Order: sequence, then C-alpha cells, then structure tokens
Amino acid sequence: MERCSISEPSALARASRALRAGGLVAVPTDTVYGVAAAAFDAVAVASLYGAKQRPLAKAIPVLIADASALELVAIAVPVPARRLAAAFWPGALTLVLAKHSTVPEQVSAGPTVAVRVPAHAWLLQLLAALGPLAVTSANLSGTAALHSADEVAAQLGAQLAVLVDAGELVAAAPSTIVDCTVEPPKILRQGAISSAAVRAACYPA
Repeated sequence: MERCSISEPSALARASRALRAGGLVAVPTDTVYGVAAAAFDAVAVASLYGAKQRPLAKAIPVLIADASALELVAIAVPVPARRLAAAFWPGALTLVLAKHSTVPEQVSAGPTVAVRVPAHAWLLQLLAALGPLAVTSANLSGTAALHSADEVAAQLGAQLAVLVDAGELVAAAPSTIVDCTVEPPKILRQGAISSAAVRAACYPA
C-alpha cells in the first residue's frame, strides 16, 4: 500500500493511477474515510466487497463530480431529483435513481443506483479526472465508520493500493437518502438535510 498526504501534489495522480489500474483507494470524504473503486470496473468493485467483507446484497453508492454526470449512471432523472441536486449538491444528499445499463451489477444488483456529489474539494478533483467512483465507508462491514487514516490502514491497509491521508476528519451527519424513482420522492434515511427542506426543494412555491 502506498500512503500519501492529501497535501502532496502527487496525491491526485497516484490515486488516479491506482484506480485506473483496478485498485482500491482510500480517500477522505465530507463525512468519513471512504474506499473507492472505478464505478464501471466490475472486477474492481467486486474486490471492494471482498476487502470490506461486505454482503453482496448491499449496493454501493456512486460519487460523481457534478450533476451533469448523472446521465452516466442513471437513465431517468425526474424534475424533483434535478431540483434536489441543484439545491443541495455538493453536499449531504444521496439520490436513488433508475440505474443506467452501463452500471455493473456489482455496484447495484437491483434496478436503482444511489448517487451523490460530495462537498470535498480534493475528492471532487479526483471525480472530475476519473468519472464516477463506487465509494463506501473505509471500514470492515459491520464496524463503525472511520475518521483517521491510521484506523483505515489498520483495518484495510493490506487491501488498498493507495491511502490518501487527510488527517483526522471531523465527524459529520450522514447524507439524507431520497428515492426519486417514486412520486412524490421518498426519504429512505433522514440525515443532514431535513425532510422539510427536501419537500421545499422538490416542490417550490
């Protein structure tokens, strides 16, 4: 495993190179440390499940650089979803949308995909350079999410190609998850964004 500081100019290139080669990379996000694989690389995503000992039935969220990339992973983006994206991205909002056929079953075996734009400047640069990434929390399945690179190294170091160290991350509320495949959109998990704010953004006065 390579380990590099987020402040190193080479960090972005090292992470990008590893992901393009099918490796797993631990990255800081706006909530916790995550472990990432190229979203359209089915073999890499499968290895992510193995590294985390994650049940195959649990879909993996996809992170994108901005709302313009939604069409890469979703086949239908209804008006309420676009309004939510405009109101809360980048940020703690995850949209569940009908999955594009190019998204591997390893990311989501069902008909939908969960998508988010994170509010993290360095990670957004990585996403802009590489395209969508399948990202889940960088901890063994069933254990607490991790906020330090040392903890990530201890749990997953042997499975990682690169660990990007951003120091201790400040604990943050998880994203609010909204199913936009139904009308009206349905909140599946209440997180940082309130249900009232979601409704107001979907159906402005």
